Amino acid sequence: MTAADAITTGRTWLGIELGSTRIKACLIDDAGAVIAVGAHAWENSYVDRLWTYSLDEVVAGLQTAYAALVADAIQRHGVRPETHAAIGVSAMMHGYLAFDASGELLVPFRTWRNTNTGPAASALSELFGVNIPLRWSIAHLHQAAIDAEPHVPHIASITTLAGYVHRRLTGRSVLGVGDASGMFPIDAVTRDYDADLLARYDALGAIDRPLVDILPEVLPAGREAGALTPEGAALLDPSGALRAGIPLCPPEGDAGTGMVATNAVAPRTGNVSAGTSIFAMVVLERPLERVHHELDLVTTPAGDPVAMVHCNNGASELAAWVEMFSRFSAASGQPLDADAVFETLFREAVGGEADAGGLLAYNHLAGEPIAGLEEGRPLVVRTPDSRLTLANFMRAQLYGVFGTLALGMRVLAEEGVALDLMFAHGGMFRTAGVAQRFLAGALAAPVAVGETASEGGAWGIAVLAAYLGESDELDLSTYLERRVFAGAATSTAEPDADDVAGFAAYLERYRSGLAIEAAAVAAL
Repeated sequence: MTAADAITTGRTWLGIELGSTRIKACLIDDAGAVIAVGAHAWENSYVDRLWTYSLDEVVAGLQTAYAALVADAIQRHGVRPETHAAIGVSAMMHGYLAFDASGELLVPFRTWRNTNTGPAASALSELFGVNIPLRWSIAHLHQAAIDAEPHVPHIASITTLAGYVHRRLTGRSVLGVGDASGMFPIDAVTRDYDADLLARYDALGAIDRPLVDILPEVLPAGREAGALTPEGAALLDPSGALRAGIPLCPPEGDAGTGMVATNAVAPRTGNVSAGTSIFAMVVLERPLERVHHELDLVTTPAGDPVAMVHCNNGASELAAWVEMFSRFSAASGQPLDADAVFETLFREAVGGEADAGGLLAYNHLAGEPIAGLEEGRPLVVRTPDSRLTLANFMRAQLYGVFGTLALGMRVLAEEGVALDLMFAHGGMFRTAGVAQRFLAGALAAPVAVGETASEGGAWGIAVLAAYLGESDELDLSTYLERRVFAGAATSTAEPDADDVAGFAAYLERYRSGLAIEAAAVAAL
């Protein structure tokens, strides 16, 4: 079947992911091949000391990304999509969207990037006996209750960004179990909210109704989660061409779709997703022995337990330096596009010293809980005897992207968690072999990058849409292995001994230098 035939007959699966800097739409065929894409760039806003996006931006971005996908399909295949076999929605995990009984947003969307929930997260971690990160929805809700915010008595529902978009498209308040695990702890047996912990929270009396009444319903991958309503079709495609009635899979978080996109849902596998934030997901064989503030316990889209190392700061500071070098090339009369600048600088980093020549780079634009920082101050630090070269500078910047992540991964290693292979995806891995090699050195583990690395979570949620109805026949791991990734090309970088030793030396300086970061937050 040609791509045009697949589009005409509706044998396509649509994935939409709302990331930190891009909303991306991806259309795949029954072999998982990408046949059309569309995207919309956006940025968060810092309003009243909180990171947010407006819901008007959400809708406008969805429409722009889908319209771009339709235009791409027409240009490449000569036909316009009017229906799909299934749709999936994914978005940044965690955060806080609170609505009243009429569906009105009570306070601006509070994203995962906010770190104002320290008292709530600390109190809930002690109450539950599990780590409750600052960005989890329950931490945001409880902080609002502690602060006696006037909207709290009016809350009828809370959800994540993916849950909100899914509800606008289907009318149903549901979440995939992976995204739900970033709202409230999940029971590994029932694969639903932990009933004992729900009862403990209700006993606090922080809100005036049972917590479960305001949380979305939890569904595992493969279960149908509603159908596109006429209103939802009009919202996504105002042209009126898109038909209602298309089934949707459970909405998921970007962590879960990243696991799917890298075929990392089986025990002893994991993945690293690098974007505005950076995080690692490692599927566990057994429960962890102790509670660690560096580690979140979440799940795969099928509900299997995962240790997550989440860092608020990823590749944004690196991108800012690349943009500055892009401007230099233009000012010199030799302009290069962004991809060429990335390629040049990344290749230069390969020639740097294994420990980055004594340089340090901190990428903290926002607060970083693992590093103990409430706010961020990007810094480049060196001593008089450091070797300041472009190669060392760029290696330090790339190491800096992985610095806080490596602190959390060291905790997992101390727990004895085995890792056979780490998959990586995100734009910084498009330059073959560079960031991938340095990550292998940072983790002292093999790192694989596949052909879908640059498509990321939008492709992953499209695959979860294609998994609808398959869960009775195949578990998610088997489905991915047999149906999606069979014969898929991947490139694996083994850890280089010099890189491992060099990054270890860098990380020791990095850990010691966090005092400089803390001083900068206090002083600037």
